[in-house]
Amino acid sequence: MKHPLLLSAAALLLSAAALLLQASLIAAEPNYAIQPVPRDEGWLKRHESFNEISKKGEAPLVFLGDSITQGWSGKGAATWEKYYAPRQAANFGIGGDRTEHVLWRLQNGNFDGLTPKLIVLMIGTNNTGHANRPQKELNGAIYQCSAEQTAEGVKLILESLKKKCPQSKILLLGIFPRGEKPTDPMRQQNEATNALIAKLADGKTVQYLDIGPTFLQPDGTLTREIMPDLLHLSELGYEKWAAAMEPKVKELLGE
Repeated sequence: MKHPLLLSAAALLLSAAALLLQASLIAAEPNYAIQPVPRDEGWLKRHESFNEISKKGEAPLVFLGDSITQGWSGKGAATWEKYYAPRQAANFGIGGDRTEHVLWRLQNGNFDGLTPKLIVLMIGTNNTGHANRPQKELNGAIYQCSAEQTAEGVKLILESLKKKCPQSKILLLGIFPRGEKPTDPMRQQNEATNALIAKLADGKTVQYLDIGPTFLQPDGTLTREIMPDLLHLSELGYEKWAAAMEPKVKELLGE
């Protein structure tokens, strides 16, 4: 019969080995959120249109993000005309973009020659969406992205923007809520990402603003009146976005 101390020691060694194996597997997982990558031909065409705007160097206010940002030219068009067209703002949003796509854009011409007074950045909900509904990437790998990995992608985007536009202010928005209820897994991951990216604000060049509660009912539910598909904003949703953000935009633009 083996001595209890020997059994205990063996159990500890096995536990330690299991933890080391788990850590090594986590470390081996690629972080797609920080690996710059382009998309399809239509995406490249829109990307190039942003490069042309950048070369002109005239936009004092630029929105950077995914389809929620691109939607300023759709359901948000009337609100854009009210708040941002008079400011000669530019919309650098592309539907479906994740942090890795924005990183590629920044490495390939976006903001070259452009120094806005203010850049409004919101990105990351598509990283969450792919992580919770796994899809194959071009190399056949299954896309996975934790809140920590998405936050690392946002951090690199901020670093790139600060290098390219050192005189610009950056307003980093918390990722908007999604899903009907607070228990929605993708909303919870967005909230976890927000808790991490909020720490990236320095109060000077980068300021963080979370207007997510603006879109929610008192019990935390999200209605289709605000987001018809529980992800993308309605006309009313864009008006709420602009109104909630306006005091900070005015402050950072020095108006």
